[in-house]
Amino acid sequence: MRIEEVVDKKTIKSFHKVPFIIYKEDKNWIPNLKQDIEKKFQNKTNKIYDGKNAKRWIITDNSGKLAGRIAAFIHPKTVNIYKQPTGSIGFFECVNNQEFADKLFDSAKEWLKKQKIEAMDGPVNFGERDQFWGLLIKNFTSPPTYAMNYNPEYYINLFENYGFKTYFEQLMFHRDLKPAQDVFVKKAISARKDDEIFCENIRGKSVKTVAENFLRVYNDAWANTRKEFKEMTLDVALKVMKSLKPVYDPDIIIFAFKGKRPIGFYFNIPELNQIFKYVNGNLNFWGKIKFVFYKFLKKPTTMYGIVFGVASEFHGQGIEGLMIKFAEETILPLNRYKDTVLQWIGDFNPKMIRVCQNLDADLYRTYATYRYLFDRNKTFERAPIIE
Repeated sequence: MRIEEVVDKKTIKSFHKVPFIIYKEDKNWIPNLKQDIEKKFQNKTNKIYDGKNAKRWIITDNSGKLAGRIAAFIHPKTVNIYKQPTGSIGFFECVNNQEFADKLFDSAKEWLKKQKIEAMDGPVNFGERDQFWGLLIKNFTSPPTYAMNYNPEYYINLFENYGFKTYFEQLMFHRDLKPAQDVFVKKAISARKDDEIFCENIRGKSVKTVAENFLRVYNDAWANTRKEFKEMTLDVALKVMKSLKPVYDPDIIIFAFKGKRPIGFYFNIPELNQIFKYVNGNLNFWGKIKFVFYKFLKKPTTMYGIVFGVASEFHGQGIEGLMIKFAEETILPLNRYKDTVLQWIGDFNPKMIRVCQNLDADLYRTYATYRYLFDRNKTFERAPIIE
């Protein structure tokens, strides 16, 4: 076998070829857009990349055929928030061969060690948690959701045989769109007793306004209460909203307010893989033409929730019920969407899991975020539960 660092156009091209080898017989697979992935390794589109804090490799077998790939990176905002300096790996793909996988993991580990890193999480994104995060460990029989990882079942053994352990699991729930359950109706009634509290979608709102509202709720809900969530900046919020603007549906993005202050969000977008499956992972000129064509010909019938949150000081006041009831009242009459996927709910978040269960949502998929401690004698600890 031969491992090679990704450093030029030729090796970048090979890096993006690997998944087409791994999944060539998988009818469910929908390739992630190579443009989405490549943005992670360019400072212009990923401000946390400084040109030195990420590396990529490809591996070939003895006959020169591509057999795998991996990336390693150090997120400057999260590297020092754990008991040990922790880096990450991601965009892992590999044939069903432990020796090849170990070589890829070793390459990432040795590079991270040189940067004084003592552990690595993976497979995760070089950026925010909303994309490319976790290893699929349950439900390999359905097509992947847009920008979410998808992998063969044998990847579980490749990771765990190397020594990775589950740091936390991410749950995805699925439900048909239907009227809100009584528990949420009661919460909505309770929240509406305060005349200043209300919900609205973002139709007619500027990208800047949406970004500012998103920023406020995000920081109030997580960044100011949990150390692993660093405070978001307006620059990052604007970048996220601008990237979503061409594809989002303003009728399914909901904010809760108290007066002029945003205090909660229920952020959904159409299931873009129902369109992107026609562009074969490449949003080049012809890919964009296909996207526009199929966007109008085959409109998505599934929406998926990117993020759902309430400012911490408004917990227990029925805000989540108010947003869910508002979604029923405004989205159901559109007759555009038949079902919804609620993604990225950590097993460390029992309150959000209960929300999904109260919605009569079914557990749809499970992902694992693994951690590998370089010092094999250190005690491994799972992610703490949010109280």
